[in-house]
Amino acid sequence: MKPVALIGAASGWGAGFRHTEEGPAALRMLGLERWLAEGGVGAEWRAMIESEKQWRAHPEVKPPETFDLVLRHAAQVADAVAAARGEGAFPVVIGGDHAVGMGSWAGVARSLAYRPFGLILLDAHLDAHTIETTPSMNAHGMGMAALLGQGYPPFLALCGGLLRPEHVCYVGIRSYEDGEMALLRRLGARVILMDEVKRRGVDAALAEAVAITTNGTDAFGITIDLDGFDPEDAPGIGLKEPDGLRAGPTLAALSRVARHPALAALEIVEYIPEFDAELRTAHLVRDLILAVLAPSH
Repeated sequence: MKPVALIGAASGWGAGFRHTEEGPAALRMLGLERWLAEGGVGAEWRAMIESEKQWRAHPEVKPPETFDLVLRHAAQVADAVAAARGEGAFPVVIGGDHAVGMGSWAGVARSLAYRPFGLILLDAHLDAHTIETTPSMNAHGMGMAALLGQGYPPFLALCGGLLRPEHVCYVGIRSYEDGEMALLRRLGARVILMDEVKRRGVDAALAEAVAITTNGTDAFGITIDLDGFDPEDAPGIGLKEPDGLRAGPTLAALSRVARHPALAALEIVEYIPEFDAELRTAHLVRDLILAVLAPSH
């Protein structure tokens, strides 16, 4: 098994709840590296990438400055991910808000010499807004639009069009605006709503996601926004959407598609330690990584 490179992407400037900035350092302090070792995964922190400004010291910062902070931070994340893959390691990016994904997947694309790759998203939200459709002006809701070649030109300069819509599959969506859904429908990305997951089961949904993201690609990635889970299982998040993915069945399903030879990177985002309860969300981060990467018995 490849060595696992933990990359902390400590920026919350893309989110309404900027506390996500504090997630990676909290997980490092709690002992994520040790927890993974106990589960059979050798991992080490390769980088802890902080933003130029910390949100508690600069609560006044608003767009467009937040966009600039997000972009410069994401570019550093891309460098770290590409470097880890170049050294033969498997990157696990720990956010931070989901805008860091523009950097994570730009780094993977660079390491693949821009050959096609797919992306599975476990998320409550689509993150497919443009400047024209976003109600919040938060960059974490724009990352997928940019990766699909749509939206804010500076984001496009980093990651624009690195993903083809036919190589993308969302699982667990249950909160979105009409504009972003219309964009994804027009482009042809597969969106498996939470209602469909409940009807078919998360096993079937993830199996379809793997089939989509490995068809005609050189590799695929998995990005997990913790708000994709039911708040009962992941209280340490900002945007709590009820009736989400449940931890037990999802971990079991991930373990059945895990260790895929084409899997290039894993990303887990939006952890807020201040909002966690009894470390349930921190332990879920651990368990998600182990489900995907632990040696099979």
